Amino acid sequence: MNADELDRALAEAFEGSEAERRVVVRQAMDLAESGQVTEDRGSDLTVAEVVRNLADAPDGSVASRWNWWLGALEVAYGGYAEFQVRRFSREE
Repeated sequence: MNADELDRALAEAFEGSEAERRVVVRQAMDLAESGQVTEDRGSDLTVAEVVRNLADAPDGSVASRWNWWLGALEVAYGGYAEFQVRRFSREE
């Protein structure tokens, strides 16, 4: 998964500041590199998959959507809480 491509896709699809997107991208890249999604779901994490799953979340900013999806993965498989966004700088 490419971080720049993910950042562009998130900016086009969802509300949120640049700082917020940056932390979501970082968490998504860490998650992809961990291999956990591949192990649990049988496929690599992709930009399209991230955007599709975040689009299913209730309305909200990109970080709240990310946390909603990671919460669902946590319930289904466990081990995803560490990839949730806990805080980010509101300054851009």
